[in-house]
Amino acid sequence: MTKFTNRIAAQRHLLLIINTSHLFEEELFGLSQKAIERWAMTNQISPNQKILTLIKEAAAKLFFLANHSQQHITEEYMDIVSEVETVGTKIQKEIKDLNSKNRVS
Repeated sequence: MTKFTNRIAAQRHLLLIINTSHLFEEELFGLSQKAIERWAMTNQISPNQKILTLIKEAAAKLFFLANHSQQHITEEYMDIVSEVETVGTKIQKEIKDLNSKNRVS
């Protein structure tokens, strides 16, 4: 799989995690700053909520990968790939926690 495909696959995977949670009124359609802002506003997610912070972190890391995809694979690039995976795991955990809280409420 090429670097571009991996980055796109990572983005799709993150969107799938978020959108299949059924926690939010509107799905997140992309990981651009504007898409995230619109999604947060529509779903009434405050700027300091952990889920929003994690999504923005993942988006920033994927943006870095997009801007460095034509360069040789460096240690920094590989570290960011690993960090995207870690943030994805954190997003899954946060969604699980939010689901648990919603069931109790």
